[in-house]
Amino acid sequence: MADLSAFPITRRWPARKPDVLQLYSLNTPNGVKVSIMLEETGLPYEAHLVDIMQDESWTPEFLSLNPNGKIPAILDPDGPGGEPLALFESGAILVYLAEKTGQLLPADPALRYQTLQWVMFQMAAIGPMFGQVGFFHRFAGREYEDRRPLQRYVSESKRLLGVLDARLAGRDWIMGDYSIADVATLGWVRNLIGFYEARDLVEFDTLEHVPAWLERGLARPAVQRGLEIPSRG
Repeated sequence: MADLSAFPITRRWPARKPDVLQLYSLNTPNGVKVSIMLEETGLPYEAHLVDIMQDESWTPEFLSLNPNGKIPAILDPDGPGGEPLALFESGAILVYLAEKTGQLLPADPALRYQTLQWVMFQMAAIGPMFGQVGFFHRFAGREYEDRRPLQRYVSESKRLLGVLDARLAGRDWIMGDYSIADVATLGWVRNLIGFYEARDLVEFDTLEHVPAWLERGLARPAVQRGLEIPSRG
């Protein structure tokens, strides 16, 4: 049985199954990237809910694993060389799990880097911009009298959706085959038009390919399961 006692995070979130990968997360758009990936690959894991609404990601135990205080994070008792590996940042975790399992990341070097570029596109552009739309449209930012920030982020989000729409022309998935690029992006597009209530704002239904791609993705059983993990209770 793996000994994870050297990791302070296990004191607040004890591992009931210390021999399997430990996931510390919440089912936000960033969090579900990893739970969907784990469900898609079939890798055994144990999920721990980190309640960001209660600032649990800023506790000393969580910060010992991710000093940036953001979910998701993982602790793999069977990391490289058989040693435990703690890892944060959802994009890095996706790449790690893809390489660990040999799934959802092409082995061909050119296709591998092309896949990674679309993961970075989500990390650097889609996530931050869609998140700002959510803040200024759905949450505290909607009380701001100055509407220019919302307009700026809506315009940029529409542009990014256009980039994704063009990429999906003639393809079922971002890389043709389903990959971590889709895993990274599905939750954010879903959140934008659902939880953030921005469907009309970004003119989602005028897109030619993204709506069908989203529907295909959300129909996948592993995606359906991953979207609910960890449950908010």
